[in-house]
Amino acid sequence: MPPDPADPQDGNPVLPLSDADWPPEIADMLDGFAGRLNVYRTMAHHPALLRAWADLREHVVNRSTLGRTLLEVVILRTGHRLGSSYEWAQHVERARQCGLDDARILSFRGPLAAMAETDALLCRAVDELFETARLSAATRDALRERLGLQAVFDLMATVGFYSTLGFILNSFGTPLDADIRARLEARPLAP
Repeated sequence: MPPDPADPQDGNPVLPLSDADWPPEIADMLDGFAGRLNVYRTMAHHPALLRAWADLREHVVNRSTLGRTLLEVVILRTGHRLGSSYEWAQHVERARQCGLDDARILSFRGPLAAMAETDALLCRAVDELFETARLSAATRDALRERLGLQAVFDLMATVGFYSTLGFILNSFGTPLDADIRARLEARPLAP
């Protein structure tokens, strides 16, 4: 894991924007998803990118054919593979809200053999995308058979979407949101 982004070793030239520094051209986004999380407050340094991001985010986060639970499996494995402590922590909270227990969440950091069958299939797909930039025919076909063709596309889009966020988070040392940090400190992840 990289160092805690709240205390990056190399400084932080791009801090999440405060309400007072929010760009006027995206003022309408401040009260929505963009103003709620530090990752989007960091992305707000590039207003056109954040505006363009909104539609893809809506699909990936709220309309994915993977459904909430399987989406969190994919996001957590992606965050783990990226070494993004922010993404991992943020989605531990979301996974818990979807009913995933801590042992299952922790399994997404480990070997595929230690996971339930569907979780292992999803995590294998994430691993393949990181390792070879493609799904093997066996993985692609197994996903399609189990979840449908649109879910295969949604899985790949999710990995790409969260990889981009992970690049931003890791590059700029974006600090974890205070409310998420407080909840995880009050209830640490435990097997």
